[in-house]
Amino acid sequence: MTSTASFVRIADVAHHVVVEGSGPVCVLATGLGLSWFDWDPVVPLLTPHRTVVRFDRPGHGLSQPAAGPVTAAGEADRIAALLDALGHGAEPVTLVGHSIAGFHTEAFARRHPARTAGLVLVDSSVESADDRPRASRTAPALARALGATLCATGIPAAFGPLLRRVAIRDDPAAPALVRRVYGTSRVLRGTLDENAHYGAVAAQLLALRATHPLPPGLPVTVLAAPNGSARRERRQRALARRLGARYEAAEPSGHLVMLDRPDAVARAVLGTGHRGEAA
Repeated sequence: MTSTASFVRIADVAHHVVVEGSGPVCVLATGLGLSWFDWDPVVPLLTPHRTVVRFDRPGHGLSQPAAGPVTAAGEADRIAALLDALGHGAEPVTLVGHSIAGFHTEAFARRHPARTAGLVLVDSSVESADDRPRASRTAPALARALGATLCATGIPAAFGPLLRRVAIRDDPAAPALVRRVYGTSRVLRGTLDENAHYGAVAAQLLALRATHPLPPGLPVTVLAAPNGSARRERRQRALARRLGARYEAAEPSGHLVMLDRPDAVARAVLGTGHRGEAA
C-alpha cells in the first residue's frame, strides 16, 4: 500500500492531504474540529479496495486558515478542486462525510453529479425546512472576537490538547500529533469560524436540494449513531428518507463513529459501492 502526504494549494490556501491505497477513489471528510488522523482506524479497512483521500479543511488539522467565509458550494467545490489537483478529476468518487461534513459531501453530489459514484453520511448533521436554518449576521464576528481573545491569552497552547483529550475519551491519536494540531491558535479559530457559519451552510444546502437533484440511482447510505436517543434516530431516518438512502445504525457507538465502530464505517462505504459497481 502506498501512502502520500502533501500540501495542495487551492484558492491560495495550502491544504494538507493524505492519499493511500488503490482502486476507486473514496474521499473521507471530517466533522467540525477534527483532523485527518481521526479516520486512522477506518483507513486500513478501506485501502485494500479503495484509494483513500483524506484532507484537512482550512483551519483544521495542518491546513492553513480559510481565506473567506464557509459556504456549502465553496466546500463542495473545494473537494472538486482538490481531486483535480490530485489527478482524480476524470473519475467518479465515493464521498464520506462525518457530522457537518455531511453537508459538504451532499453538496458535492448535487453540484458535481457526474463526479459522484456514492455517498455515505456518517452520523451527519441534519437540518430540514422545519428547522429554519439561516445565516447569522453576528455569529462570525463574535467567533472571530472570541478566537482572538482566547488566542491572546495562550489558551490553545496551554489547554488545546487537554480539551481534545477530554472531548474524546480513549483518544487513539498520538499525543505528539494532538499537540501539533490542537496546540495552535489556527485550529481554534478555524473551528469557531466554521461553527459560526453552520446555519448559513445548512440553509444553502436546503436551497441546493430544491435546485440540484442527486444523480439518478446514486448509492447513498446514512450511517447513524442514535446512541439511545429516539430523537436522533428519527432525524437520521428522516434524512435517509429525504435522500432515498439506505439507513444503518452503528450500535453501540457515539458520534465519532469512525473511532467507535470503524468496521461499521468501512462496511457502509464498501456496501454502498461505486455507481456501476456491484455492492
